[in-house]
Amino acid sequence: MKLKKISAVLLSLAMVASMAGCSSKPSSSSSTEGAQEAESTGDAQADESAPAASGEAKRVCFVARASADTFAAWLTSEMKAAAEGYDNIELTCVSGEADDNTENGLLEDCITKEYDLVIVQSNNNAAQAPYVQQLVDAGIPVITTNPTTHQDDLDGSGDNSVLAGTGTVDADPVAQAQVGAERAVEEVPENANVVVLRGPSGNFHAEKRREAWDTYFFSQREDVNILYEDYANWNSDEALTLMEAWIQSGTHVDAIISMNDNMAAGAIEAIRQNPDYVNADGTTSFLAYGVDGTAQGCLLIKEGLLTCTALQSAADLAKKNMEYASKVLGGEMAVTEVNDYVDAPEINADNVDEYIQIYVDNGEISADQLGE
Repeated sequence: MKLKKISAVLLSLAMVASMAGCSSKPSSSSSTEGAQEAESTGDAQADESAPAASGEAKRVCFVARASADTFAAWLTSEMKAAAEGYDNIELTCVSGEADDNTENGLLEDCITKEYDLVIVQSNNNAAQAPYVQQLVDAGIPVITTNPTTHQDDLDGSGDNSVLAGTGTVDADPVAQAQVGAERAVEEVPENANVVVLRGPSGNFHAEKRREAWDTYFFSQREDVNILYEDYANWNSDEALTLMEAWIQSGTHVDAIISMNDNMAAGAIEAIRQNPDYVNADGTTSFLAYGVDGTAQGCLLIKEGLLTCTALQSAADLAKKNMEYASKVLGGEMAVTEVNDYVDAPEINADNVDEYIQIYVDNGEISADQLGE
């Protein structure tokens, strides 16, 4: 598979993802314009439609952390698809654009617009927690997802239980990072120089994935030197900029340890044309580890540029979120009874084709684009 073709695939995926606003099954009095603009700019608020009357679809808002984040964009797309299966849900999606003030404003707006249920994907757990609490206080059921909002995020109590009054659908970030960390113990060469790319400070998944690398890798490989470590905030562009600066030192980077696929992709982009890292025959002189199992990550594994990732299925998260939202709105269960987690299977060169096929089947990757 040619590098230029894969680059084109990744670019097209990112463009489609970042443009994907959603409003599922709007009523005649609703408008999708606010949601679409909010996801692309972060400035607009949700639509002005009134709460659904009895017998009408209930109004649910999904507040995503950022449309430029490939996983958040994937999750938004999957939320839209999953909502289509429920006649009692009218879904609106908005995006905080990786800005705490923007996301907090959107959460306040959900109260003003009197949504029937809100699903929150925090950018920064502690920053969003007081606004999640405002939703709870307003009597609006809240499900937090990718990541969970915990009681500690609100009050600093050290209580890692789910925030009182809310439910959660999530994945275990420790288990996700453990997949790559345990593999790296055996693969990373002795006395290796590695770089570490971190997600946003204060984000539960970002912090726990980093802690998992300490537990399952660095504590067992004291010979390994962390050459550089910095926050790239889930963003590929930030990771690319960091990696470009890091390789200027002239010290070879033996492994890229990234808390998600998107940052790994940015770091890889910085070196994919560098003969010190990618040989003429396509083989590499570095290892790279990610998390999420995105289409982008799978394509990089297929190229031999990403060593492995752990799947965090946005499709599974979305299906569970919509299933529980429907049950809560239908009175079948209390929102506080929602507590579910998806698995984190490893994706590597041995099994990546089956995951790529899944993305081909659901339209996220074109089969034509995978031709030689």
